[in-house]
Amino acid sequence: MTLPAGFKELNALLPGQVKANEPMARHTTWRIGGPADIFVEPAGVKELARLVTWVYGRDLPLYFIGNGSNLLVKDGGIRGIVVKIGRAFGQVQVRETTLIAGAGTMLGLLASVAQKSGVGGLEFATGIPGTVGGAVVMNAGANGSSMADLVQEVMVMDLSGELERRNAGELGFGYRTSNLLGSSLVVLEVTCRGVARDPDRIRADMEQYLARRRASQPLSYPSAGSVFKNPPGKTAGWLIEQAGCKGMRQGDAQVSLVHANFIVNLGRATARDVQILIHRVQQLVYERFGITLTLEVQVLGED
Repeated sequence: MTLPAGFKELNALLPGQVKANEPMARHTTWRIGGPADIFVEPAGVKELARLVTWVYGRDLPLYFIGNGSNLLVKDGGIRGIVVKIGRAFGQVQVRETTLIAGAGTMLGLLASVAQKSGVGGLEFATGIPGTVGGAVVMNAGANGSSMADLVQEVMVMDLSGELERRNAGELGFGYRTSNLLGSSLVVLEVTCRGVARDPDRIRADMEQYLARRRASQPLSYPSAGSVFKNPPGKTAGWLIEQAGCKGMRQGDAQVSLVHANFIVNLGRATARDVQILIHRVQQLVYERFGITLTLEVQVLGED
């Protein structure tokens, strides 16, 4: 199927929810990325089911994203269909110490709702710019905690539009990963269980974590957070700094002067700039320490 034909059919199926040749720089926190052939932001679960069943059986690549906070899209863009799980999936329910959040809920908002409801456990999520769905898929974490500590179950949709609930034990959580990563399932809803805690104490911890984040991370420039996973027993930032990479620059992409495991966009960085820096950092760290840094960010698209 050609792009014009696919766009026309999808636009008729999901009016007002489909765009052609949408720049992915608008949908990543790095503010980098070429165009997606077709970009869809479904208005709800029914619309998403229509989309995936339309795609099912057609030979069309399909990609799901959240806030794009852990994503590098190459300069040539993405061939196929990109689906953003966004605001339409942003509802939150609180039932005692249980939080039920749509996958498009911003993680910081969920932490704020938890605080006001006296539910502890999500303090670590303060300031993390991703969505709840993406956070579960990547097992996002900070300050010694991660989503795996809280998730009880998720609701997912497969490519035939069928819904299924999976408990935490079925998700294969590991350091910055789960078995949802790279699968054909899309997360729609996440159930987390916290603990009862005084809201003022929760707020105090959240303010402390946020202050630490502001002091130690380059929040004034677009980035995708930590670029590399921490190898066992080490932190990637320390290895990168000791290898002499801090401040290294390619075009408008720079290894942050604030935190060496961040690559920031100083203004007009391209994905190619970032990729060159990534390879240089990996090479220099390996030459110095014999350690191969692996990516925490996901890379999509073509050059």
